[in-house]
Amino acid sequence: MAVNIRIFVLGALILLNLTVAVLMFYPKDELLVVSFLDVGQGDAIYIKSPTGTEVLVDGGRDRSVLRELQKHMGPLNRSLTLVVETHPDADHIGGFPAVLERYAVHTYVSSNIENDTNQARALAEALEEETNIKRRDARRGERMAIGGGAYIDILFPDRAASGIETNSGSVVMRLVYGDTSFLLTGDAPDDIEEWLVALDGEELKSDVLKAGHHGSRTSTSEHFLAYVLPEFVVVSAGKDNAYGHPHKDVTDRIQKAGAALLTTMGKGPVTFTSNGKTIAISQKDF
Repeated sequence: MAVNIRIFVLGALILLNLTVAVLMFYPKDELLVVSFLDVGQGDAIYIKSPTGTEVLVDGGRDRSVLRELQKHMGPLNRSLTLVVETHPDADHIGGFPAVLERYAVHTYVSSNIENDTNQARALAEALEEETNIKRRDARRGERMAIGGGAYIDILFPDRAASGIETNSGSVVMRLVYGDTSFLLTGDAPDDIEEWLVALDGEELKSDVLKAGHHGSRTSTSEHFLAYVLPEFVVVSAGKDNAYGHPHKDVTDRIQKAGAALLTTMGKGPVTFTSNGKTIAISQKDF
């Protein structure tokens, strides 16, 4: 009996050592996570790099962004490396004061457009109180490495944006990891899309496109889609919203372009994971 026990223990130790060796030589895939959060009629995008750097692009209209972040980050994680404000409209910044209160933010990037609204004033006050946050303006040509080879390129604004209309001054970014890419356009209208086509042409090609302005008919033009050639287009909008987003013209364009349309609209976040070569999709209301 004692011999059998020794053999069993020896076998278990050998198996444990083999398991450790396998894990050492075959590590878990390093994944990029991009989740278009369900914050109603607004935008909020959570990004986690392959090395764990966490980024928030826009903050929705209200505190619902906190609920969504907790689902992805857990209740104990209270740190965001990078926060990006694409433009200062209420449905993109309304939740930021609550985010700044709850999370330690290292860097805050914006287009630096002024907007005289209650939400913009509340955000300005919240940022003024957070003296440790590094703040800077987004400008075309900047590349922000977020870890594991993933990076964000700023495509627009290409000029000082302080006097530009808020939607037209939206920060437009292209997130890249390996062979996969995501084009995030804020609320940029079709004239800015045309300008980006003139500047970047075929380099706009991306696997995933966030439809501009929640699927408004003034964005996501047929010409723009022809250059981006997305496999997936995401519309971030509220269920039964008063604006009729996404507009039928836009959904028709997306269908004509051969892309799959995904929406938040009360269905829960649309989450993509990339291993640098392929992209997987999931959508669940947790």
